[in-house]
Amino acid sequence: MLYQNLYTSFRQLTLVAVILLTSGYFSQAQAQAAKPEEAIRSMLQQRDKDIKNLLGASGAIPEAKKEQLRVVVNGLIDFDAMGEAALGTFWTTISAAQQKEFVRVFGEIVRHQSLADIDVYRARVTYDAIKAQGNSARVTTTTTYKEVPAKVEYDLLLKGKEWRAKDIIIDDVSTVDGYSRSFQSLIRKKGFDALMTSLNKRLEKTRA
Repeated sequence: MLYQNLYTSFRQLTLVAVILLTSGYFSQAQAQAAKPEEAIRSMLQQRDKDIKNLLGASGAIPEAKKEQLRVVVNGLIDFDAMGEAALGTFWTTISAAQQKEFVRVFGEIVRHQSLADIDVYRARVTYDAIKAQGNSARVTTTTTYKEVPAKVEYDLLLKGKEWRAKDIIIDDVSTVDGYSRSFQSLIRKKGFDALMTSLNKRLEKTRA
């Protein structure tokens, strides 16, 4: 059940990763020069254009380009914030070393799964709304993949000079909530070590 739930969550991330590829940063200089909403929109649109140029209109891409894409796709995700939210109250019950290892393994699984369907990055995206308040922002988009539209929202947090995604909401379903159900259920039943054992096995299979 954990693997099934993990797979569903990872596929959700892959389905909407066309937005996650917009992982360029929004600097303080840009923040001072324009409203955050305008700067975020400009950054997203430019990076979307760059990625589609990298991919081309159709077909496979070389392994070297896949690695470039993987780096850019996952650069927007704040794995620390997402991992902490996924563990909920259990986050404070584990040591700093355990937190770090959990985020590392969790992040590696997502990174390896992110290119499961390369064509998803060619999906059509429209930016419906961008609302920023202080260091937080919500981006609402419509992603049309294989002629099927989906509402995809991103909760962004400005950390230092970069906007990072702490959650992805697909048709009103939170990705973090999906992880939370899987992770916390296993911790309650078998403990944190059992969760890490399952995640490491998943990572080995993903790498293979």
